[in-house]
Amino acid sequence: MAATRRRLLTRAAAVAALPCAAPRHAGADVTFPSRPVRLVIGFAPGGPMDIMARLAGQWLTTRLGQPFVVESRPGAGSNLGTETVVRATPDGYTLLVFGPVNTINETLYENLPFVFSRDIAPVAGLARVPFVMVVNPALPVRSVADLITHAKANPGRIAIASAGNGTPQHAAAELFKTMAGVEMIHVHYRGSGPALVDLIGGQVQVMIDAMPSAIEHIRSGRVRALAVTTPARAEMLPDLPSLSDDVPGYEVSSWYGIGAPRGTPPDVTRRLNEAMNAGLGTPALVQQLSGLGAQAMPGTPEDLGRLIAAETERWRRVVRDATMRLD
Repeated sequence: MAATRRRLLTRAAAVAALPCAAPRHAGADVTFPSRPVRLVIGFAPGGPMDIMARLAGQWLTTRLGQPFVVESRPGAGSNLGTETVVRATPDGYTLLVFGPVNTINETLYENLPFVFSRDIAPVAGLARVPFVMVVNPALPVRSVADLITHAKANPGRIAIASAGNGTPQHAAAELFKTMAGVEMIHVHYRGSGPALVDLIGGQVQVMIDAMPSAIEHIRSGRVRALAVTTPARAEMLPDLPSLSDDVPGYEVSSWYGIGAPRGTPPDVTRRLNEAMNAGLGTPALVQQLSGLGAQAMPGTPEDLGRLIAAETERWRRVVRDATMRLD
């Protein structure tokens, strides 16, 4: 796991070779950023959120001339990290790297002290990624059809891991269980990294995870990939079928973006957005993302805001239809 993480961080560091706003509304800080910026993630290091945050941080550090430091605040399905940013001074120096988990949590958790879609202002999109179903190699299955047959023959005896309650991995697992008609035990962790460690060790048997955190383990043979969760096959794993071949209509993917506390000055948001979009337009960063099975997602803050609204509604339906609950 440590070696894999070093390889991923080495990839992120390569972005540093590429070329090269204000407290509230009282007045523009034309020097932004003039000190280090925190990029908060709501999960443990080693997962896809961490990987994406480090790639973004490396680029923004080079582009804007100040360190963009990734800070892990795991817990409560990423809600602890989100609340850290919601309560931060809205000056652009504390940012959130987020994804579908935040839109899921808006429905799944009933008494959050914040509303993600209201209290976090969209800044910049990062990337879209497919998910992939992986199993421990000792599990006697080589396809999704095999897994469904095995699970039906062993109800409640197979453990499917997730990166935490309410995460896309959790939603993907519950959706699979519902649509495939199988009974599995959900085991949640404080991020994809710890979940993959236990999957490799055999403590859990199955996981549906984002491509960036799973790809190196697939390549090394530490886990066995069964299918991607998008209708089309993934460029990085062209031999893998779509999970929907065996479970018609099944589709899950992920995406990542950067947000700021509500009230962050527009000039700061615009500077960050322009800087991130510049990176996502470079062949080197696009190649970095492609190597992780991800696709660059540039755009305006308004584009990201529309995606958040659409995903919030989409996952609201999934939480209801799959009867997701907190374990």
